[in-house]
Amino acid sequence: MSIKQILVADDEDSIRWVLSKALSQKGYQVDLASDGQEARTALRSKKYDLAVLDIKMPGITGLDLLESIQKDSPHTLVIIMTAESSMHNAVEAMKRGAYDYITKPFDLDVLEAIILKAQKASEQADEVHRLRDELKGQFQTERSIVGQSEPMQELYKTLGKVAPSNVTILITGESGTGKELVARAVHFNSPRLGKPLLAINCAAIPKDLLESELFGFEKGAFTGATERKIGKFEQANGGTLFLDEIGDMPLDLQAKLLRVLQEKEITRTGGSSSIPIDVRIVAATNQDLSEKVQAKEFREDLYYRLNVVPLALPPLRDRTGDIPLLVDFFIGRAAEEMGVSTKGCTPETLKLLCRYNWPGNIRQLENSIKRASLLSPDPMLTPTDFPDLLPGKGSERINDSLEALIGNKLRASLSKMEVQELNNLYDMVLHQMERPLINIVLDQTRGNQVKAAEILGINRNTLRKKIQQLDIEAKRS
Repeated sequence: MSIKQILVADDEDSIRWVLSKALSQKGYQVDLASDGQEARTALRSKKYDLAVLDIKMPGITGLDLLESIQKDSPHTLVIIMTAESSMHNAVEAMKRGAYDYITKPFDLDVLEAIILKAQKASEQADEVHRLRDELKGQFQTERSIVGQSEPMQELYKTLGKVAPSNVTILITGESGTGKELVARAVHFNSPRLGKPLLAINCAAIPKDLLESELFGFEKGAFTGATERKIGKFEQANGGTLFLDEIGDMPLDLQAKLLRVLQEKEITRTGGSSSIPIDVRIVAATNQDLSEKVQAKEFREDLYYRLNVVPLALPPLRDRTGDIPLLVDFFIGRAAEEMGVSTKGCTPETLKLLCRYNWPGNIRQLENSIKRASLLSPDPMLTPTDFPDLLPGKGSERINDSLEALIGNKLRASLSKMEVQELNNLYDMVLHQMERPLINIVLDQTRGNQVKAAEILGINRNTLRKKIQQLDIEAKRS
């Protein structure tokens, strides 16, 4: 908003005449009022960009008029004129919402400088509002999170209630269900829109580096710390910090995170002073944190601090009614991002996609649609564009043969054991199957962990953690 229309209200004729002449010469359109009531009438009948008001006028004072402007015309900037340079007047004027105040007698150049500063501030505010609207338009929940099923409707209701607040949120759900997307929706529908939104994956960063990433460090804090590093908490100040895979955060860092949530301040590694921060925490995990609390692997007090508002994302198999919407959405995105001409899919294809279990959830569906859209020679996707989903082929054929093979092997092995005396058979069997399975897939992909994770239908970070836990040789020729 550029300042064009100005209202000058003062009970002194000379002040009104001087300001009217000076401001008109600068190109502003100036209206005059001789008292507070006349000024109020003018403000109600016309939109002004700026009002220059005397603090003491007959009837309605400048301060009273200022309060009504804040309610009825909040876009109007106000400069208060006062003949008394008391702290009380200055404090009252600013407390009630004045942009600035000026003490009589004043130099016209000083008033012009204040108006120019107000002009710049107004333009910056307009730009911020424009960017906020633009960002919000790009990330409206209904455009980014697709689904009309009952579980998703409940999610939208909860999002609408909690996003405008500062409450801490814990998002739970299997890998690929869209936890980061929901975290972004929380931020983009909150008053923190326009402030930083930063994400950090607690499982992807080595334990000894995670603390530095979160809290930063001072120069000389440890060997190699040649300069100060600002951590994610400080970088996200005023905004939102998304802590993904929070269940993998080491216990000692959990204690420090708890302190941040309680005290609203951080201390850099190697530092001695506390730094106030204003950051909203949105955490996410694909693990059952209550079980980790029972196993003493996650702090109970931190769990309750994070779990103020839980958001549980349903797996895709529990919202199959949303698959047609998701398919259309991902086909459109593929066309936009990759320039393919795919227009849709046949009814038979849609049935095939709706029948599949989708262990990798929405991420797996999106990748399948992208791959099919890129490779298909036809404008409509057909079942042959998804060979791994066809009956008797790919995953279904593998499931049938594997189940029979594993069943036969288990019977043979268990027949030689005293099963009745075991109390951890389930974990023992899964453990023995995981290591050879991951080894075989890594061999087939020549150590390509991204491809291996895709084949296994798990998150890459989950695969990396499994490789470490099972002591698997990750290097391949």
